[in-house]
Amino acid sequence: MEFTELGDYPVPPGILTRWHPCADGEWRDDPRPASYIHEAHLRRFHAGRSRPSWLGAAFEVHDEWDATAFAAAVAEWVARHEVLRSHTALDIAGTRRRTLAPGAVQAAARVHECADSETNSIVLQRIFDVTASPHTWPSYALATIEHRMVDETGWNETGLDATRDRGGFTVLFAADHSLIDGYSVVLVAHELSSLYRQARGGGPAGLPATGSYVDFGARERETEVDPACAAVELWRRELTDGLAEFPLPIGARTDAPQRSLSEWVLDEDSADRFAAAARDAGAGFFAGILACAGLAGRRVADEREFRTVVPVHTRDDPAWLSSLGWFVGLAPVRFEVGDGGFAAVAQRASRAVRDVRPAGAVPFERVEELLDTPIRPRFVVSYLDLRSTPRSREWPRWNARALRSRQFTHDVYAWVNRTPRGVNLAVRYPANALAGPAVEQWVAALRESLARAAEGYPSVELRGVG
Repeated sequence: MEFTELGDYPVPPGILTRWHPCADGEWRDDPRPASYIHEAHLRRFHAGRSRPSWLGAAFEVHDEWDATAFAAAVAEWVARHEVLRSHTALDIAGTRRRTLAPGAVQAAARVHECADSETNSIVLQRIFDVTASPHTWPSYALATIEHRMVDETGWNETGLDATRDRGGFTVLFAADHSLIDGYSVVLVAHELSSLYRQARGGGPAGLPATGSYVDFGARERETEVDPACAAVELWRRELTDGLAEFPLPIGARTDAPQRSLSEWVLDEDSADRFAAAARDAGAGFFAGILACAGLAGRRVADEREFRTVVPVHTRDDPAWLSSLGWFVGLAPVRFEVGDGGFAAVAQRASRAVRDVRPAGAVPFERVEELLDTPIRPRFVVSYLDLRSTPRSREWPRWNARALRSRQFTHDVYAWVNRTPRGVNLAVRYPANALAGPAVEQWVAALRESLARAAEGYPSVELRGVG
């Protein structure tokens, strides 16, 4: 599954319907506090330091369109995930939460005129940017587009989109980042499509029981953090050297939205060979990816040490495995690249990843509080293995995509997702004349290092790859 902005997704022409969740019950005061990351997100927005920051999903449902069934699916989905029917706001005392009971949310429809792809994309961008905000409920938006085709005389509202030969409809979803993380996003297609089939009489959706991110936040707040713990000391040491930077200069800050790219850097077979090469070196897949990122930095900038920041998931209980929420911490990673080949660097990367695991046990925002300093990473490399995600082999057929909002920050983020199709690399970077070529140069070197490790396995020359 690729991870791109909405503008890079092939939004289809057709009839767009916006689905607006409405409270059909009484809001109750809820004493459970927000998670650390949720509250920090709220405060940044309240201070005017953030623009829209949402994540989302787009996918096709290859089934007959049934508005009543889709409304029922949305209501059932919101009942399943408490975070979608709970809202936290800032007040003088801190945060105040109100929550609706399961079954107390219904979905109202607003049907737009049948429109072309560009118009639908513009409308969706506006809806997502306005609605997916931490200040309002719902902090998320859902839309469907019934596929239609266009001919020289105008819209044919009875025909399906013949140019794509798909039929059915497309679902698009976006939620403020305070409600979901990257893994949450990839659960959406399977859950909503399963609930839709169930609503149309297709049998039980069969979704597993799931815990509540609201409960997670409350539990997180109850856990004491030792100011001298490993996570705090890890960041304290890192800050003495300054935060990790992208290997090449990325130019000056601009007011323009960031640019991005998305590439499939390994197919399924190559990804398996790369995994075997990393395993033979005594490293995991992510450590192998980081090793190749370090080798790319050496190739393009002669960097002999690789430094970055990596997300660390906090889904430390089976109850959270199918939950929507922001279950993420951050940890600094550094290791020597030197003159080594893939195997040697992968071993160092593996040790570095192992050493930062304690950081996942402490909320990143709590670390900032204890160090009394804001930490804004400038170079981040994220990895998700999504092969075991339900129905992940269907994603290409569903035209499924993970989406993110436009960003205006001065940093470089790289997301590496391993799926049944292979490995996708997505990168966002500043919109200036220097950053684009720099990122493209680094990505080319990274892709070459990945390919050489995969193609060289099981060659005896593996340990000289670099």
